[in-house]
Amino acid sequence: MNKFCLTVTCPSTRGIVAAISAYLARQGCNITDSSQFDDAQTGRFFMRVSFTSEKGADLAALDADFAATAQEMGMQHAFHDESEKMKVVIMVSRFGHCLNDLLYRWRIGALPIDIVAVISNHMDYQKLVVNHDIPFHCIKVTKENKPDAERRIMDVVDETGADLIVLARYMQVLSDEMCARMSGRIINIHHSFLPSFKGANPYKQAFQRGVKLIGATSHYVTADLDEGPIIEQDTVRVTHAQSPEDYVSLGRDVEAMVLARAVHAHIHRRVFLNGNKTVVFPASPGSFASERMG
Repeated sequence: MNKFCLTVTCPSTRGIVAAISAYLARQGCNITDSSQFDDAQTGRFFMRVSFTSEKGADLAALDADFAATAQEMGMQHAFHDESEKMKVVIMVSRFGHCLNDLLYRWRIGALPIDIVAVISNHMDYQKLVVNHDIPFHCIKVTKENKPDAERRIMDVVDETGADLIVLARYMQVLSDEMCARMSGRIINIHHSFLPSFKGANPYKQAFQRGVKLIGATSHYVTADLDEGPIIEQDTVRVTHAQSPEDYVSLGRDVEAMVLARAVHAHIHRRVFLNGNKTVVFPASPGSFASERMG
């Protein structure tokens, strides 16, 4: 039986849930999971519905027949086949903990994605990537060749049909043009608990300030460095007896976990942009994916 999901964003008004439910029922579909949020401050409504088709409906037919309802309520919507894995390009520099974690989760099935390429500005992880039968592209980046390097990166994205770029500690700032072109489709992990301690060495800053909690933030990439809409965050407790090196070690674990959670939410269409913020619906309770993602 086909499993689909419908994502909807629209102005808040009466009757949205009823209209969607009635439409799916007419199409012979059975709703298996539903999440919704009505933002009173922005006047926007968000909804994600998982459902099965008992009549063998296909996405094109469902989308075409839903057009009148969507237009009437001003909906931005999309139907998705939940069995189709999102194509992902991972980008990394010289810190490999997030890359290793993503590859492991992908290999055991906890992160159901299709990794179509790994791009790096260094050769450090070529062997690791190739041993996973994933294409590896080394694209060096300098001040002089940055526009050309980004064109080559986007060539890989276009040629592979990738829907998402994951910056797994990729230590290069992307241009405004690339951020705009891939808006809402680039996820980064920032090794600090935003908005505190920005920059290249937040753990040292945290140590010098004597903090008791350190953390990591995963967010969508925008032209404003490290200030894109936040998807996922987490923290770990530290004490005065620990060193900056301890902070780094603990921080790496948090970074990997937070990035994986953010990617997991995105690929299951559970993240909705809401101005400078996001709406993130929880994973279905008891599902294999939600259990394995912790």
